[in-house]
Amino acid sequence: MKMKNSILTILSIIFLYNCTPKSKEELAASGEESQFIPETWVSERVLASAKRLQASPGGVKIFASIEAHGGLTQWFRNGPVSFHFDYQPLGGGTRRNTFQTVDKWSSKAVHELWEDRSVKFGWDGKNAWQYPDTASIPMNPRFWSLTPYYFLGLPFVLADDGVILTDIDDLTFEGKEYDLVKATYETGTGDASGDFYVIYIDKETDLMAGLRYIVSYPGFYPDGGHSPEKFMKILDLRETSAIKLATGYHTHWWKNESLAAHITTIEVSDVSFNNDLNRDFFQIPAGAKTQEGY
Repeated sequence: MKMKNSILTILSIIFLYNCTPKSKEELAASGEESQFIPETWVSERVLASAKRLQASPGGVKIFASIEAHGGLTQWFRNGPVSFHFDYQPLGGGTRRNTFQTVDKWSSKAVHELWEDRSVKFGWDGKNAWQYPDTASIPMNPRFWSLTPYYFLGLPFVLADDGVILTDIDDLTFEGKEYDLVKATYETGTGDASGDFYVIYIDKETDLMAGLRYIVSYPGFYPDGGHSPEKFMKILDLRETSAIKLATGYHTHWWKNESLAAHITTIEVSDVSFNNDLNRDFFQIPAGAKTQEGY
């Protein structure tokens, strides 16, 4: 049934893409010209992603999960996503508490510190920055600009170029059956192509229930290597604008193929999409300081 539904979805995407593209005048008349991303661009990108995902067994399972969470077409149609992400380490460590807006199309981001929304940092596609230049930012802007989005954006972000998806053994975890798919990255993909993620997909619903992962960011591991493996359990899902996203996570160490100590609680709230956002929103503001290196 999963395979049949996936094929039907791809056929509908192909139909959308093969429709005659709208002219600039037609876009203006329909109101689409004011959208953050034109509909014709969305159709092209979704078709390319669907074809790529269907080329491997792991990709087929991720595609089914993306569809269960709302589908790539809706994901991109909705425009940039905003959300409050409150990362709370247990037993010490740096709390990372920001309200952020991310352009899903080009992976640009703007964060505002929750305690002082006038203090900002972000990523403009080439450089990390902070504003004002004298602000004290309790996290690495380059690393953290897109890290929360990548977690929240799963499984959608696994449809991007450079992701290698491998189907691995199914698993019974806490009394439920899960499909497992491992995501690795082509060399040069992002800042940390040595990362990996193991995605837990509920066999009954195709929804994500959690993930295991490592961090290999060169700013933290300049000589190579990576963090110990962790497990993030999704606490619940909430639907916003036809997209199902996590409301929070509990992060545990992963040791001896099982959960170990609970080390972080993450709360996600105030999720919204804004298709009318001005593209200038993601530009580096005047008076900001750009980050050198990792």
